[in-house]
Amino acid sequence: MSVTIRPATPHDLVKILDIVNYSILHTTANYSYETQTIEVQKKWFEDKNSKNLPVIVAELNGDVIGFGSYGPFREKIGYQYTVEHSVYVTENIIGKGIGSKLLTELIRLAKEQGYHVMIGAINADNAGSISFHEKFGFVATGTIREVGYKFDHWLDLVFMQLILK
Repeated sequence: MSVTIRPATPHDLVKILDIVNYSILHTTANYSYETQTIEVQKKWFEDKNSKNLPVIVAELNGDVIGFGSYGPFREKIGYQYTVEHSVYVTENIIGKGIGSKLLTELIRLAKEQGYHVMIGAINADNAGSISFHEKFGFVATGTIREVGYKFDHWLDLVFMQLILK
């Protein structure tokens, strides 16, 4: 499987939107209830570009099968060296190393841009994602109990961090 990791282009937004909307409808990786529109996805992409924040995709045989990005952890100036990341892959590709390639590139880019800490906010029931992040050196730093609600039950959120050095 020859996967290419590259910067996303506007042409990729329909596929990114498909991945996001699948996550919204079927998982607790995204706490939104309503699917997004292409207009919302375009605005998100333009916002990332205007702030020099990366959006990257994983491509296999010309098809986008995953994406990743990061953005500010919080808006106050004191958090300027900390970013929160997101990595999503298509459902049929999970566990095949695509997420690892995306996260590796996000970590590299964050270091290159001079960030100090990368945060992951993960649903506490998602043991696979927690284990995935631990393989990269992320450490669980806290759990916020019942902070989310989706699919008729309360969700706990685990914060994990990686000091980028």
